[in-house]
Amino acid sequence: MKRSQLEQLGALKAALNQQRIDAQATMQRQREAHERAEHERQLFSRSVGPVQALPERGRANLRRAPLPPIPRQRLLDEEAALREALSNEVDVDSLLDTDEGLSFRRDHIGPDVSKRLRRGEWTVQAEVDLHGLRRDDARETLATFLRDATHAGLRCVRVVHGKGHGSPGRQPVLKAKVRAWLVQKQEVLVFVQARAAQGGSGALLVLLTGER
Repeated sequence: MKRSQLEQLGALKAALNQQRIDAQATMQRQREAHERAEHERQLFSRSVGPVQALPERGRANLRRAPLPPIPRQRLLDEEAALREALSNEVDVDSLLDTDEGLSFRRDHIGPDVSKRLRRGEWTVQAEVDLHGLRRDDARETLATFLRDATHAGLRCVRVVHGKGHGSPGRQPVLKAKVRAWLVQKQEVLVFVQARAAQGGSGALLVLLTGER
């Protein structure tokens, strides 16, 4: 047999021998992986005890707790009441005290309360900024704010209405409207013009009943 043929046979024999070695190694790895999986399964079984598989029903339980009913009609009624509660036709000038800020107080509230409110003896607990809003939007925003503040038991709030410099003719239209609206709200006991540091002529300090 020629030398080249012998070399080819030798190379083929070596390749077959390597394939056998690789196959044995693959089988060994598979056997070891199977043994590890079986060992882990037995360890889990010993840890949790005997178990029984649940029957497969082919469906998922998607039941959820029912949502609470939404009182839509009551909400609509409240919104309508807010829109109608404050009139634009009230002549408030006759109800205001003619002092440095044209303050207002209920008949059963003494004049010293207005002075104490102006001095800052009550801490401002919340405020609403109506500056730049259209009249109807400002009226509804103010009514909602007063309602929420009263329900929260707040006593002193600040209402920012602006100084009217951006209004036609530079007249403070919203300022006068806000005073008229506040007078109509029974939860409003007193209001005075804010001090300079709190907005001056562009804001009011309002004392509420504080009833929840």
